[in-house]
Amino acid sequence: MRILKDFKVPDFKFPKFNMKEASEIEEVKIDYEKVKRAEENQKKKNKKNYEGTSFTTVKEIFVNSSKEYADRTFLLEKFNPKENWTEITYNQFKNEVIGFGTALTRKLNLKDSRIVIIGENTHHWYVSYMTMLCGAGIAVPVDKELPENEIENVIKRAKASAVIFSTKKAEVIKKVAENLPDVKYFIQMNSSEESMGKLVGMDYLIEQGKLLVNNGDNSFMGIEIDPDEFKVLIFTSGTTSNAKGVMLCNRNLAENVNAATAYVKLYPDDRLMSILPLHHTYESSIGFLLPFAVGCSVSVCQGLKHIVSDLQETKPTALLTVPLLVENLYRKIIANIKKSKKDGLVNSMIHLTNALKAVGIDIKRKVFNEIYENLGGRIRIIVSAAAPIDAKIGKWVEDIGILFLQGYGLTETAPIAALTPDFDTRVGSAGKAVVCAKLRIDNPNENGEGEVLISSRTLMLGYYEDEEATKQAIFEENGERWFRSGDIGYMDADGFLYITGRCKNVIVTQNGKNIYPEEIEILLSNHPEIKECMVYGQEVEGEKELIITARVIPNYEVIEEKYGKDLNEEEIYKIIWEKIKEVNKSLTSYKAIKKLEIKNDDFVKTTTMKIKRYEELKKKSN
Repeated sequence: MRILKDFKVPDFKFPKFNMKEASEIEEVKIDYEKVKRAEENQKKKNKKNYEGTSFTTVKEIFVNSSKEYADRTFLLEKFNPKENWTEITYNQFKNEVIGFGTALTRKLNLKDSRIVIIGENTHHWYVSYMTMLCGAGIAVPVDKELPENEIENVIKRAKASAVIFSTKKAEVIKKVAENLPDVKYFIQMNSSEESMGKLVGMDYLIEQGKLLVNNGDNSFMGIEIDPDEFKVLIFTSGTTSNAKGVMLCNRNLAENVNAATAYVKLYPDDRLMSILPLHHTYESSIGFLLPFAVGCSVSVCQGLKHIVSDLQETKPTALLTVPLLVENLYRKIIANIKKSKKDGLVNSMIHLTNALKAVGIDIKRKVFNEIYENLGGRIRIIVSAAAPIDAKIGKWVEDIGILFLQGYGLTETAPIAALTPDFDTRVGSAGKAVVCAKLRIDNPNENGEGEVLISSRTLMLGYYEDEEATKQAIFEENGERWFRSGDIGYMDADGFLYITGRCKNVIVTQNGKNIYPEEIEILLSNHPEIKECMVYGQEVEGEKELIITARVIPNYEVIEEKYGKDLNEEEIYKIIWEKIKEVNKSLTSYKAIKKLEIKNDDFVKTTTMKIKRYEELKKKSN
């Protein structure tokens, strides 16, 4: 799963740790025999799934929650850092969705059209996405960080009839609009402007739709949803012509909710904070549709630099995030503890509170109260996904009393395929197959490792306008559709999945961004000086971030013709590096190639002349 570009973690500041509760804990007498028996009983305990939900469409979720939680707060958003938080109830949200959907389908005649949604996380983004899923059209969520040319390309490839955009993207949309003659409407969030040619304000449309509804127009809510109909199109990365478009349906998204509720218990009093971008399925499915389905509230983070204050002001109980944020939070807290010269005491308190918890005495929130207060005071769950995380950090999160869960999946599985049950956590595991999915390991080696295969009701319909890629990724066996994930892993005796290798093709950065090597390789191959190439993420000792590396076989004939004979290795390296620099200029920063390896022998290939990446990466570069 890809998530964020340039994920800059804020400077968490904590007061000096006093550990005032230490004396209180020392007074508790521990019966170590009782601890041992409790641990043994815990292992024998029958861990069962929750009943979970059974939705087939997102519209069912919308109708149910709008009625069940009408007066509860759904969204909290601060539209100005100096102002107070605005609370939007489920009922207000419902009325905006119905109003917007009515206007799109009745006034603009956009029913079943492809509609791009691009912008920062804001309540208008939530309204737009829900409106699409309830029958207005096909949603095309787009990464707001894409360069101007890629935004234009996505809109064209999607054959979009309309673009919903935030005010911050207005200038970019204005620039590309003249190259998009097939787009009928450009709809601006947070705008009440009446229609001016193709431009119209979203708030204006919502109010116009509400007028129609008040006059008896119930057509939007009367739209029946086919659970298996193509409803969402997500491009897997910034799009050159070869990026894949993932086609999802209502059932895929509804099953994500059903799957999560079977493994994790959320309550209407829970509050999630939206930190990750909504265009990604991790956030839009698990950070939006899931809490909406169970009556939770969601506070919208104003931006990474506001995380600390937003946590303290809105007091969320759960965070969906990527490893980079958790790791930096961990490092800053540990550094502060050491600075306070309390590291020895904290470690002893961790051991002591773990022992007490084993016999049913949980005082972790008292002991580590200062950490909790700096995170808003109510945090009980942290979910890390999109990239691997150091198991010791997950263990530490649990040691201070916060439930640490991990998820695994891809955009192609909308996205959850595996998740840690909150009643059976396994730090280090990516979770176990969710209730609507099956996992298996293809051709496992002597260590049980092989490619992870996924069969799930969350599995995509296929790749957009690419039957060949769909056939390569999905196969049918005994009436079940199986997806080749490209990830290498193994499963333990209890069905928990452990990812041990990188994706065969996809490079996953520390902040969860996916980089598809084929896109970069095609750009490199446009230069005649490069005969063949393979792009991969190189692991470097002491570094957590992968180094984007190009392994290149130079075209010596072309180089000799253009640059002269008898060039040494350094001169050839410089020629190829100049071509890489040209390619880097056309890439977003996180995709840029940082290292070049000149290869003098042939790549390991299949009979169809495709590079065997997994085998090639085992070899040392020449």
